[in-house]
Amino acid sequence: MTSMSEADFQCKQGDTICEIRVYEQEVIIVPILLLASFLVTLVFILLLRFCPEKVDRIRPQASEGPSRPQRTRRVLQGIDAPAGINVLEHESIALDMSSSYSTFNPPHTYSSWNPTHPVDTTSRPPVPPQQPCKPSFTPIVQPRELPRQRLPESFNLVNSLPVTFSLQADSAVSLYRARMDNRNVVLRVLKDSADATERHSFLGFASFLAQMGPHPFLPELLGVISLRAPLVTVVEELENRDLLGFLWRCRQDQADPPCEMSERRIFTMAKQVASALEFLHSRDLLHGNVRARSVLVSRGHTAKLWGLNGVYMRKNQGATQTDDPSMRKWQAPELLARRPAGPSSDVWSFGILLYEMATLGEAPFADILVNELLQFHQRGKQLKKPPMCSNTLYSTIKACCQWKEQDRASLAEVGRRLLSGEKSASDKVLKMPEPINIEKYLQEAGYGESNNYTVF
Repeated sequence: MTSMSEADFQCKQGDTICEIRVYEQEVIIVPILLLASFLVTLVFILLLRFCPEKVDRIRPQASEGPSRPQRTRRVLQGIDAPAGINVLEHESIALDMSSSYSTFNPPHTYSSWNPTHPVDTTSRPPVPPQQPCKPSFTPIVQPRELPRQRLPESFNLVNSLPVTFSLQADSAVSLYRARMDNRNVVLRVLKDSADATERHSFLGFASFLAQMGPHPFLPELLGVISLRAPLVTVVEELENRDLLGFLWRCRQDQADPPCEMSERRIFTMAKQVASALEFLHSRDLLHGNVRARSVLVSRGHTAKLWGLNGVYMRKNQGATQTDDPSMRKWQAPELLARRPAGPSSDVWSFGILLYEMATLGEAPFADILVNELLQFHQRGKQLKKPPMCSNTLYSTIKACCQWKEQDRASLAEVGRRLLSGEKSASDKVLKMPEPINIEKYLQEAGYGESNNYTVF
């Protein structure tokens, strides 16, 4: 008997309520189930679009097991490094990875051990209680989290940062330049191959910059992408890049972009770097690597002190000053003698920076071997006065580079000297007879072949 005949048999003609009861499954239950399925699907799509980190939390953990086939990752078009730059060639940023991260957690939180699984401890010897693990860095201010799901729309004109002598990526981080919010930015992107310690260090450095706070003469941290891989730190780009390369371009007759350095500009830019250095010292932070390679220059010739990753490593991870031959000609005598560094050690290096600026990028102590440098300082000898250096600028260099730490000028006094010198300085453009020979510079500056020339 069909359902229609069944309705005719049970219901009187015109009894609508009776017919609805007979067809309840067809007219009520099925439409409700379809509507509910539609709503659930719509909510999931909206979460996937606007809150991808929440979707990761509600996905079944079993789906991430080893038996799950590896998902093909989408690749952000346009971010591949152009051919010919070996450091970044064939490298791209992957948009999706199966894992997600908690923001700014110490390394032990990345452990793969699952405490919910029972563990048989009867056959194991008793383990003495461990002291609670104290994170090496506790962020006070969390950097601005950028919308990860809007990466293609937020970053445009993305390409690899041109490799220069002073500005290169290290083994775990790639550098790109892009446009974001109508300004040029640098993307520091953690590579997929990075381990848990490198992820922690990468996020810890971003948190360290945010905690330190903004300063007009430190590059601005614009935000991070920390909830999902790839991890990205976004820093403002300073179009003239490092000061050393800027000084070398000033030696060229037809530099592109145009580059001119006068004595007044030396005083102005040095005053800006001294302000940033004094800001670090006020927070009980030593820079430890003050030189032209650690200063970035904006399009408007504003100098901003960078090279802060070493500051973070020493302050928050217990790292010590590295014994790098390429740094020794900028190091104070106490560091050459393997004694502890202090604020006056940065003042010494700042004096060497002034010498670099006055000579348009020449290596300091070019005629002295690295292993003879300490004896040179012990004899009371100092840097020779550059040909186009005024007495005011040279006296400031000598005030910074005194053998005894207590005899060196304080940063406050250096700032006053620079301000006074700026007022009476000449606007005449400095010119050098010939461009820098890179191989000769490397030899005179004490660089080794295995050095990593990293600013960011």
